[in-house]
Amino acid sequence: MASTYLTKTFTASNRKTFTISTWVKRSALTVNNTIYAAGTNDATDRDYFVFLQDSGEEDKLYFNAKVSNSAVAQFYTTRRFRDTSAWYHIVLAFDTTQATDTNRMKLYVNGEQQTYQSVTYPSQNQDMNTNNTVHTIGSTVGPGQYFNGLMSHFHFIDGTAYPASTFGSTDSTTGIWKINTSPTVTYGTNGFFILKNGNGVTDQSGNSNNFTVGAGQITDLKDNPSNNFCNINLLYNQTTGQGVTVNNCGNTVYYASDSSRSCFGSIAPSSGKYYFECKVFDKTRAVIGIVNMAWDSINGASGYGYHDSALNFGYDLDGNKTSGGSASSFGSALNNNDIVQVAMDLDNSKLYFGINGTWQSSGDPTSGSTGTGSAYNLVSGANYTGACRLRAGTQLGFNFGNGQYSGSSVVASEGTNASGIGKFEYDVPTGYTALSTKGLNE
Repeated sequence: MASTYLTKTFTASNRKTFTISTWVKRSALTVNNTIYAAGTNDATDRDYFVFLQDSGEEDKLYFNAKVSNSAVAQFYTTRRFRDTSAWYHIVLAFDTTQATDTNRMKLYVNGEQQTYQSVTYPSQNQDMNTNNTVHTIGSTVGPGQYFNGLMSHFHFIDGTAYPASTFGSTDSTTGIWKINTSPTVTYGTNGFFILKNGNGVTDQSGNSNNFTVGAGQITDLKDNPSNNFCNINLLYNQTTGQGVTVNNCGNTVYYASDSSRSCFGSIAPSSGKYYFECKVFDKTRAVIGIVNMAWDSINGASGYGYHDSALNFGYDLDGNKTSGGSASSFGSALNNNDIVQVAMDLDNSKLYFGINGTWQSSGDPTSGSTGTGSAYNLVSGANYTGACRLRAGTQLGFNFGNGQYSGSSVVASEGTNASGIGKFEYDVPTGYTALSTKGLNE
């Protein structure tokens, strides 16, 4: 949703009691990422809720409300939220009619009520800017400070302060907080439910409180709170720590300098069969493949060593397979807009590369232990994920199943996919699935 925001103007309703519930997956850690705002002026009259990047307060959730240029409520969380590979469930509940100040403003993340490093609770019966006049999602009122990432299942409740347990619960088997896709709530006059899967800005609450897209566009991706897909992990030092630009919800990567940096995926299984694609946008210097998470330099300062390690395997722009610093002829050279296909058979410890629908070296990813045309034998039981090496202006777009390689490049003609998980340009080999939480459970 970078540079995209939603907007709607409401007639005033209950400004003392309301609930906001949404799921978000972050994609940038360098700028303020606004979840929502409400009001008429960012400087004097607005409620503002954001992942903050102020010095010393980076990645904390921050809420600030001003009325007539006077601060009426504010908090910084104690916790920081830096995981760009996970979905966060955020619930912000207000009831300023409460006699006890700590009951007037509550924040929950993944079901847990948050503590504050600093807090100013609203006065009893304070009217907030929310539920009155302009509301923006993914932006300040301005607009500005756009949310960079994914957002899903955005509920607004007019007139009731609900706890997080209304919208989610802890899975009894995994202990992970999971979504309640159809919560039992009373939405109230201005209440709404948007960003539900492919329904976008159309209100699903029954109130017809539809939003409009103020700028940018809404893209229906497969990544959602019920099925978390692999993306490029920003937290590795070789990636953003060394200046790699990561866009498109963690799937498009670019590095300008004439030196090498590497990027790695966020989901690394040790068994199963998985498929992903990578599109070449700017063919300068690149290696596309997989990384063994046991590699001792995965979080090192230099990105060059990715394909120098014998633990890791890739396909370069000249059509060579490469590992341990050694390259050998394997398939076709790559051109701009080519799509590299990667099939990891971790059950049989085999790796296959394809280009634009053709498996290289007559590869057959369904050949099992025979490994017909496989590029490499993998380490049995090791954890592998997608990876690349970038240099000198190279730009690549990974599709781990979202159906999109960049903001403007999407799957044009979807291939077959027996698992039904993910959306890819080319046919997914029989028995393979996407690198996602549902894919792991196939």
